[in-house]
Amino acid sequence: MNLFFQPAVSEGINHLTAEESYHAFRVLRMSAGDDIKITDGKGVFYQAQIISIDSKKCVFKISAQEKIPKNDYHIHIAIAPTKNADRIEWFVEKAIEIGVHEISFILCKNSERKVLNVERIEKIAVSAMKQSQQAWVPILHPLRPLSEVLKQSADQKFIGYVDSSNPVHLKAIAKPNNSYLVLIGPEGDFSTEELESAQQLGFEKVSLGENRLRTETAGLIACQIFQFVNT
Repeated sequence: MNLFFQPAVSEGINHLTAEESYHAFRVLRMSAGDDIKITDGKGVFYQAQIISIDSKKCVFKISAQEKIPKNDYHIHIAIAPTKNADRIEWFVEKAIEIGVHEISFILCKNSERKVLNVERIEKIAVSAMKQSQQAWVPILHPLRPLSEVLKQSADQKFIGYVDSSNPVHLKAIAKPNNSYLVLIGPEGDFSTEELESAQQLGFEKVSLGENRLRTETAGLIACQIFQFVNT
């Protein structure tokens, strides 16, 4: 069953947004009496029936709801946006499908992209949540300096760094049922000063494998490792 998004269901709103209504009516050809599934993105699934529908407004009636608890672990990926916007958007989509809980976009010394279309990213995030049938939309932070993200707390904090003398793989030290924060740098990697600052604040330098990875690939691998650790 297709999943629809209405963040204000719990506030008594009983209709889909104009965009969601158009999709249900014009694309899916839905009509009054059809059953639909809705999430508020805050951990609740709603079973509902369409009361009336046109291309601008789909009115529904809730028949049941299910609260989906949060995971015992929390994956936070802090990543520098790629020069090619398509790649960071691809990362957001796939990371959400895998199960990331929080994404921060960081501005580093070697960053080539210093502007980010947050509104577009948010739409991609909601679409990915619906596609993967999840009840929680991840927390998304706007682009901000690395120094701000370094101050955030987590049970385990890591910095992915391209270093041939770095033998510690992320999968070897990530522990289950923890909150994780991993830093993924820009195409030019973190500067030495940024690495030192992170380590001084408790971030462990880790490897993601022998191959040199693109920024978006590194972010996805880190996310998948955390999922495997908690499976």
